[in-house]
Amino acid sequence: MIVDDHPVVRDGLRGMFHGVADIEVVAEAGDGHEALARARAERPDVILMDLRMPGLDGVGAIERLRAEHPEIRVVVLTTYDTGADVSQALAAGVAGYLLKDAPREELQAAVRTAAAGGRVLAQRITSQLMAGLGPRSATAPSPRELEVLRLIARGAANKEVARALLISETTVKTHLKHVFAKLGVDNRAAAVVAAMERRLI
Repeated sequence: MIVDDHPVVRDGLRGMFHGVADIEVVAEAGDGHEALARARAERPDVILMDLRMPGLDGVGAIERLRAEHPEIRVVVLTTYDTGADVSQALAAGVAGYLLKDAPREELQAAVRTAAAGGRVLAQRITSQLMAGLGPRSATAPSPRELEVLRLIARGAANKEVARALLISETTVKTHLKHVFAKLGVDNRAAAVVAAMERRLI
């Protein structure tokens, strides 16, 4: 499903997938509210989601989708590459973050990767985020710390992580503190990006 408030953009994206044997555009939406309604009706495997839209914006829609349809994979497709936008999207649990200047082949590959359960980030986004990271520790996160990080990457809050792993929120925070130190980062979004880049999650 394609979600963007500009009809011309939706037309262009639909054209990029026209005739592709293994990808079918089953629905379109012009804002977050419409996206939620169409997702309930069509149950797409992957949603290409713009961030800046009237009414319910992309991040708000992603958070609702993750709660209602965790099986649907969302890939952000936007013109905005600021740290705040990327961090909010990653914290909401997206499967990918691409920019609208991505070539046709990259978009198609991103949809396939997301549908298969993988994650994808635009190279420019990865480079920007990694450039701001500090020196990494040689120590890799423990299996338990990676469990916490995987749940964080799916958009879970500390309370949800604690409930899922049957531990306290204080323990979750301790695990995250250790993860940040080992990956050389200082926030959740950067930890997810660093772990993805190192293929830890």
